[in-house]
Amino acid sequence: MLKALVNLFFPKVCLTCQLQLIDNEKHLCTTCRHKLPLTNYHLTQDNFISKLFYGRAKIETATALLRFEKKGITQQLIHQLKYKEQQQVGALLGTWLGAELSDCEDYSSIDIVIPVPLHKKKLRSRGYNQVTKFGEEIATALQAQYIDDILIKVTNTKSQVTKNRFSRWTGKNDTFALSNKQKIAGKHILLVDDIITTGATLEACILELNKAENIKISIATMAIA
Repeated sequence: MLKALVNLFFPKVCLTCQLQLIDNEKHLCTTCRHKLPLTNYHLTQDNFISKLFYGRAKIETATALLRFEKKGITQQLIHQLKYKEQQQVGALLGTWLGAELSDCEDYSSIDIVIPVPLHKKKLRSRGYNQVTKFGEEIATALQAQYIDDILIKVTNTKSQVTKNRFSRWTGKNDTFALSNKQKIAGKHILLVDDIITTGATLEACILELNKAENIKISIATMAIA
């Protein structure tokens, strides 16, 4: 009765279409959930992300859960996560992708999940890294460690949102550093982020992580543009 009363005055709504959720729905309504543009990249090695990094950075395997299109449902979800403090979006997508990766042999050897970090100023301003919940859920599903204090962002760059594709390619001014490379030596690392556009940020992270000895790196993101 109390739950019904709370829902009457504070109804839970879908994060994308804003329609009221029914009892068995959580965060997304059934209609919007079925509209999500899944990539299924983790079901094949020869996918677009692997080709994107060919000749740029060595990776073992890579996937993105969703396709990202301007004004599409994926953009609405990411917007809610990054700018509306809806961290449950990251948890939802992480749980979803984690369950699928746990059934994939290519991801069975993952030891550590590491998020692309925010600069300390941006982290302080936003209050959270939008990739944290996503990475934590994947780590739990893969029975891996989640470590967010190894890879550190040194430069505080402007948001990529307003940049066009050419600017993202040429503006490779993201600088990262390792705080304890011995901690990841000999490990298979899953590097996680929200969106892949040109791959420049992930490439910079991979080049820094490769300063540790004898590591393997794979990639998993919420979406790919």
